[in-house]
Amino acid sequence: MELGLKGKKALITASSMGIGRACALELSRAGAAIVVCARGRERLEATRDEIAAETGGRVEAIQCDLTDAPQIVALVEGTVAELGGLDVLVTNAGGPPSGQFMDFGDEAWTNAVELNLMSVVRLMRAVVPEMRRAGRGSIVNLTSVSVKEPLKGLVLSNAVRAGVVGLSKTAANELGPDGIRVNVVCPGFTATDRMKELISARAAREGRTEDDMSEEFYSSVPLGSFAEPADIATMVTFLASDAAKYVTGVTVQVDGGFVKGLL
Repeated sequence: MELGLKGKKALITASSMGIGRACALELSRAGAAIVVCARGRERLEATRDEIAAETGGRVEAIQCDLTDAPQIVALVEGTVAELGGLDVLVTNAGGPPSGQFMDFGDEAWTNAVELNLMSVVRLMRAVVPEMRRAGRGSIVNLTSVSVKEPLKGLVLSNAVRAGVVGLSKTAANELGPDGIRVNVVCPGFTATDRMKELISARAAREGRTEDDMSEEFYSSVPLGSFAEPADIATMVTFLASDAAKYVTGVTVQVDGGFVKGLL
């Protein structure tokens, strides 16, 4: 399938590792010029070089802390300056700490909102004027399968990431006349460092082994395994592309069948 991404310009946040890195690699493979970003410079620059070597595409790197509003503005301005425009935004960020409702005070809630909701608000707000000028654009917001089925021990993620879905659906309705599409991808249990941390934390909290906890996660997925980051990246790349030009306002889980609801 021709995706129509050749020559497009894309920004992928938190893309030095895990799902973000996989999305950046897949978009580059599809022919997009990309900017990767992360807080840590060494890993970010290594990712830039690795993707460029593998795909032969244009890959730029801009360091950014997604909890810092001025840095987000500078990230988008730097992307437009480097690439000469911006057609695709993929928002991604690390998850907040695991734990139960009474474990967290105001600071933890504020940090989660800044990282997982306000970063998306600020990124979208920064890219929309450029996309409006071009008369087109595609925004794909990565959240979590928890927006469709809340996960045990992840109250911060369950609550805050759901706000991204409301934001995205509203923005899809408002920005559609400008030719800007907004969609959400919800990864299920995925083989990343984040998943290892969640398994370890929950096993410690419940006094169980990590192997036992991993088996519980596996058994909750009809396909019986964790996703690979590339499985998520395939869906993100499709939604970002011209092949999905009539798709906007959707929230799609890539979860191996974990969500049992009809919608």
